[in-house]
Amino acid sequence: MKLTIAITGASGARLGLKFIKHLPKHIEAFVVISKSAKISLKLEHNIRIKSYLQDNTNIHIFKENQIQAPIASGSFLCDKMIILPCSMNTLAKCTTGISDNLITRAFSVMLKEKKDIILAPREMPYSSIVLKNMLKLSKLGIIIAPLSLAYYSKQTTLEQMEDFLIGKWFDLLKIEHNLYERWK
Repeated sequence: MKLTIAITGASGARLGLKFIKHLPKHIEAFVVISKSAKISLKLEHNIRIKSYLQDNTNIHIFKENQIQAPIASGSFLCDKMIILPCSMNTLAKCTTGISDNLITRAFSVMLKEKKDIILAPREMPYSSIVLKNMLKLSKLGIIIAPLSLAYYSKQTTLEQMEDFLIGKWFDLLKIEHNLYERWK
């Protein structure tokens, strides 16, 4: 599977990196990290991207201005995409068809190619504008899967809660995992 992963500047960008770390090695990931995400990662967790993802040979990292990247073309045949976390700015651009960087261009390509796309917005509460944008995208077949915790799998730590979220996104992408205890 070829998977596009976009990390935007919404708070919680580290969760996007953790998602990548949990990916099975047989999945080839094409990662775009926005400038704002890099700032968020530095401010929230003092994380530098290259050192965090250096051991993964199945990961290809692009800057948001690398519009020549393979994921900017429908002929590249990427299978699925997730934007995690998805900032409200990126959500609005996706809703209106603005393709001014590699993240929104890859989204537009995946949409026109009718591929599976997940947006994981990180915001609370949602404004009426954001809710309308999410509804419009949902009607286009985009899966809106926000950072919403559940407690039935008895998470007790932040690490377990994050694993639960990643597991739910993996479920939506049909990626096998054992990141949380399923309901019995």
